[in-house]
Amino acid sequence: MRFRLKLAVDKYAFGNLLPLNYQYEQSAVIYKILSKSDAAYSEWLHENGFQFRDKQFKLFTFACLHIPKLKRQGDFIQILCETVEWDISFLPERSTQNFISGLFQQQTFELGNADAKVQFTVKNIDLLPSPEFSETMKFKTLSSICLASKMPEGGLRYIRPDDSGAPELIRSNLLMKYKAFTGEDFPQNDFPFEFKVLSKPESSLITIKANTPEQSKVRGFKCRFQLAAPVELMKIAYESGIGGKGSLGFGMIGVL
Repeated sequence: MRFRLKLAVDKYAFGNLLPLNYQYEQSAVIYKILSKSDAAYSEWLHENGFQFRDKQFKLFTFACLHIPKLKRQGDFIQILCETVEWDISFLPERSTQNFISGLFQQQTFELGNADAKVQFTVKNIDLLPSPEFSETMKFKTLSSICLASKMPEGGLRYIRPDDSGAPELIRSNLLMKYKAFTGEDFPQNDFPFEFKVLSKPESSLITIKANTPEQSKVRGFKCRFQLAAPVELMKIAYESGIGGKGSLGFGMIGVL
């Protein structure tokens, strides 16, 4: 279930400068708003998510802000418009239209850090229509895809979407999300699956918790691609994201 928030920019509160890296702060805002209405649900979502073996899935994702008019100033973005848009997508059935709309409507929140932040107010929230899912579809990334595998010596190796190992990472991730969400294994053991990149992947290094002791960097890639998979997995990919770290704003996709 996908929503579009229209946000009014209150430049008189803290200004109109936003750090380039604000994905972690977006994620924190979602948890904070959920907790205002249902603290137990927010805590459960944050601490447990949907469980599959030793992995946890929050099963939501979001895009970066759509800012129609902006100016880059070093490590900051200057917002030069009165309103911006923010797309958020939830897979959990509890996140119905009334539930989310009631929580987010008229909320005021800040994005940013000690160096720069902007205050926003949710003026409107719309439920976006779902596409007609089929077994072969073409998508574009609305936020960077994060694909990673553990290295034997420790740490992560980030995988490009056009790497030969990318399709299996995406396939296994979707199957784990399906299991975590439904509590059951996917009913088919062998099914046609294809992930084909249609444009040159653009790499970006995203800083999480910038300028704190917990700072880390995550590499993601933007591209256009074609996906062939069962409709049930296609829906999970669309609503909860492709690849990992969806709750940090990675892997949100839109239909071409």
